[in-house]
Amino acid sequence: MTDFVFGPILVINPNSSEVVTEGLREALSGFGFPGAPAIECITIAHGPPGVVTQRHVDEAALNTAAVIEERPDASAFVLACYSQPGLDLARSITSRPVYGIQDAGVLSALALADMFGVIAVAEASIPRHLRNLRRLGVDHRLAGEVALAGSISVADSGHGEESYGLLLQAANRLKAMGAGAIVLGCAGMSGHRKRLEQETGVAVIDPTQAAVAMAFGNLVTGLA
Repeated sequence: MTDFVFGPILVINPNSSEVVTEGLREALSGFGFPGAPAIECITIAHGPPGVVTQRHVDEAALNTAAVIEERPDASAFVLACYSQPGLDLARSITSRPVYGIQDAGVLSALALADMFGVIAVAEASIPRHLRNLRRLGVDHRLAGEVALAGSISVADSGHGEESYGLLLQAANRLKAMGAGAIVLGCAGMSGHRKRLEQETGVAVIDPTQAAVAMAFGNLVTGLA
């Protein structure tokens, strides 16, 4: 019997930062094993520098849809932005599974704890994130969502001591609010996940890892 050959799991960074995409590659580097789908992380170079405003979300949605239409070889798509730009649009134009990292991150957190918290890059993003939690029907299990206290960009949110200090401050606030698991509310934060979990003693979820894990599981078990 011939082994089934998977197309890649395409992880799409809808912002224009290759620094963020490289961080995604590093965070996902441990997922590969013989016979598994390859993971391909790509940057939309003409996208916004960070998906923060609703205008950024709408712009990124169309850009992401164009990429998906160009890649029928992919086995699954992961929208590597916490705002999940164009998730419904993407699912309307492909028969392949499309995973949004907010959904995946939150559902993973709920599997680990009764209450969860979220760290956002910017205060302006929080109302948009909350709308999606209401759509999922899990907003009653949110201990809180807090934004980083400083003006850190998406690209810088996962690198350096300044951004780590702000994430640690936010994580400790969420822990005090009752969060038993914390979701990183930006794909760019992935570089700080492990250290943050070790120092806080609370499970910290990288939502892109969570989404790719779901894609892997569904593909290899034939559920997709």
